[in-house]
Amino acid sequence: MEGYPPFHHQYSNIDTAAAYGSGGGDRFPHWSIQETQNFLMIRGELDPNFMETKRNKLLWELISMKMKEKGYSKSPEQCKCKWKNLVTRYKGYETMEAEGMRQQFPFYNELHAIFTARMQRMVNSKKKEVQDLLSSDEEDDYDRETTESGARKKRKIKGSANPSASGKLIIIREIMEKMMKNQLEMENKWLKAYEEKEEERRIKEMEWRQTMEDLENERIMMDSRWREREEQRRIREEIRAEKMDVLITVLLNKLTREDV
Repeated sequence: MEGYPPFHHQYSNIDTAAAYGSGGGDRFPHWSIQETQNFLMIRGELDPNFMETKRNKLLWELISMKMKEKGYSKSPEQCKCKWKNLVTRYKGYETMEAEGMRQQFPFYNELHAIFTARMQRMVNSKKKEVQDLLSSDEEDDYDRETTESGARKKRKIKGSANPSASGKLIIIREIMEKMMKNQLEMENKWLKAYEEKEEERRIKEMEWRQTMEDLENERIMMDSRWREREEQRRIREEIRAEKMDVLITVLLNKLTREDV
């Protein structure tokens, strides 16, 4: 394959960390081995959906959401870039004949299983289409063989293309309906997940507001108690000052009488 020459030295310097993400940044974050394995498991489960539609933005968002459910914070764009990186490396090792070289790529088996299952689905789909077309042709042949009139036979032979074309249209229509159904299901799942997240955010916001309100009420009560204590202290000091003034006045009067 062009761009992936099968030489050992091309890959001997690539460490295992590069296979599951290295370095920092928002677009190329670090991926652990366990995190990458979970990602490939989720991506493999949704691979049939990716093959049915090219509008896969919602699928990547769903993968990102499933990763978050497992405790990994990865954006849809990061998941998409990670998948492209893994596929590129898989294709590079796929050109090598030595099984030992393939094992240097830690996720070779997971990707190989995904693509093998994809090929099997494509083969089964093609077989079904051929069987449907053959079945349609056999019915047309039977109709032609049982025709008694030559003119009617010609008309049936001439019109035999219509059922075949109709059969293809039915297949295409079924495929399109299935794609639309899957797309609608994905959108409904995404909408449901979005609504659940919004409800969770709303509840957390209400809890936060309630907490802030409780703290504010507590602060007001503490401030009120402090003011009350200060007022009582001021009154006590005024009383002590008045008593002291009275005592001093009495002493002065006594001293004055003694001098007289």
